[in-house]
Amino acid sequence: MRRFWLLFSQSVTVLLAAYFVVATLKPDWLGRTGEAVSRGVALVEAPSAPATVTGPPPAGSLRASAQKASAAVVSINTLKAAERHPQANDPWFRFFFGDQPAQPQMGLGSGVIVTADGYILTNNHVIEGADEIEVVLNDNRRARGTLIGSDPDTDLAVLKIALDRLPVMTVGNSDALQVGDQVLAVGNPFGVGQTVTSGIVSALGRNQLGINTFENFIQTDAAINPGNSGGALVDVNGHLMGINTAIYSRSGGSMGIGFAIPVNTAKLVLDGIVKEGVVKRGWIGVEPAELSPELMQTFGVKARHGVLITGVLQNGPAAQAGIRPGDVIVQVAGRDIANVSELLSTVAALKPGAPAKFQVQRRDDGMDVTVTPGLRPKSQRLPR
Repeated sequence: MRRFWLLFSQSVTVLLAAYFVVATLKPDWLGRTGEAVSRGVALVEAPSAPATVTGPPPAGSLRASAQKASAAVVSINTLKAAERHPQANDPWFRFFFGDQPAQPQMGLGSGVIVTADGYILTNNHVIEGADEIEVVLNDNRRARGTLIGSDPDTDLAVLKIALDRLPVMTVGNSDALQVGDQVLAVGNPFGVGQTVTSGIVSALGRNQLGINTFENFIQTDAAINPGNSGGALVDVNGHLMGINTAIYSRSGGSMGIGFAIPVNTAKLVLDGIVKEGVVKRGWIGVEPAELSPELMQTFGVKARHGVLITGVLQNGPAAQAGIRPGDVIVQVAGRDIANVSELLSTVAALKPGAPAKFQVQRRDDGMDVTVTPGLRPKSQRLPR
């Protein structure tokens, strides 16, 4: 009897020891995974979901807009041939500095596919001076980009690629944007890959920034960084509202002040470049100035809004229509004019050779004048 009791006690001891070892080192063998960890903390966990969700997005999510827009945003890689140092052949320069190998310059930017046959909108400064342009789609397809034309006055350019089954972004109406509307910026910042950032429209009609000749920027706090240039600014429906083009920054990165060219401006540039190879703008030959108390007193102006004309080109379109120095242009083609930038943009949008009605105030008298705009001369590119 004593022998059986001894055998029983030894067996129980061995089994308890084995159980202790297994429970300590391999708790999953006993179906107790994580029990020791979660025993002291009561977590409320969501039910597991499949990796790909096909249902509607959560309330407030911008997922649908981002997915709709991202497919049509491309990365643009540029290569500029190496240039030798201007003093590379000078023997004294070579004696002190040795042979300076010429290095090719590489650039990076973004673009937006706007037509099924491969037209792409981007910034002029992204492709300016490039010898080779490569376009990389979001699905990793690559194609050589052909420059159709550029417009330095608005910093826009049009490329074309020869690929089939191209995703196309729906073009919206940038005039419908209001301050406070939600927007997304889509591009390839710093070359890290396609990135979507969100924000709101911070301001409209930004001008006098010294970036372009014609400025009517949408300001946004959606993060825009180097490499985002030429990318898309879209609304909550995934419709194209602007082409991201510049940032205000002291560090080189986003500080919450970014600027985009309105898509309504981009459409005019695209249409002009594709149809005629160049953008034709109206011009009337005047020297405008903002209304100021000093100028108003000098010219005897009684108007309270508009743009003062301080000079008129002899035999120019405005002079032929009877506009004189001291006149104030109040309205052009039915659109009120508040500042010089608005006058410049509105006149530029007029078709050369097509008469347009100008509303002018001369001292106390208001008058309507019909001006036939000429073709605007090419302007010198402003330094960026």
